[in-house]
Amino acid sequence: MKKLVLVLSLCAQPALSQSCPPAPDHAVRTAELIEALRSGSAREAPVFSSALWVLWRDAPDQKAQDLLDQGIGHIGEQQFDKAKIVLDELVSYCPEFAEGYNQRAFAAFLSQDYAGALIDLDAAIALNPVHIAAISGRGLTLLGLGRKEDAYQAIRDALDLNPWLSERRFLPPDEGTDI
Repeated sequence: MKKLVLVLSLCAQPALSQSCPPAPDHAVRTAELIEALRSGSAREAPVFSSALWVLWRDAPDQKAQDLLDQGIGHIGEQQFDKAKIVLDELVSYCPEFAEGYNQRAFAAFLSQDYAGALIDLDAAIALNPVHIAAISGRGLTLLGLGRKEDAYQAIRDALDLNPWLSERRFLPPDEGTDI
C-alpha cells in the first residue's frame, strides 16, 4: 500500500508543478498610479498609464508570461485566431490572471466578436476591478453591441479612474468634452 501511495504521489508531481501560481500582488502600486492619474495632468497621464500596463502584464510565472507575450504578438500581427488559441491556453493555465482575459477580449473585439469579448472583459474586471483598460474596453464592446447606455456607464467608470482616456470622445457630446 505504501508503494502505491508513493507511486501515485510521484505521478501527481508533474501535474501539481504545472499549476499557475498566484499573480503578483500590485494592489498598492496600482492604487498609487490611479491616484496619480486622477490628480495629475494630461501630460503626465501616459507615464502613469504605461506603468499600469507593466503591472497588468506581469504574469504569475514564466510560462504564463511567454503565453501572454505570444498572444500579444499575434494580436499585433493581426493573427487573431492564433492569439485566441494561445490566450485560451493562458486562461486555462492561469484562470485567476486578469490580463489573460483582457488580451483574449481584445483579440475578440478586433475580430468583431463583441459578445465573446464582453464575457472575457467581465471576467477580467471581476478579477481586477480597477483594470482601466478592461473597463474602457467593456464600454467600447458594449457600443459594438449597440448597448449605448451601458457603454456610456462603463466609459464613465473608466474615466473615474483615469480622466485622461481618449474613450471620452465616445460619450454623448454634452458630457464628453469636460475634463
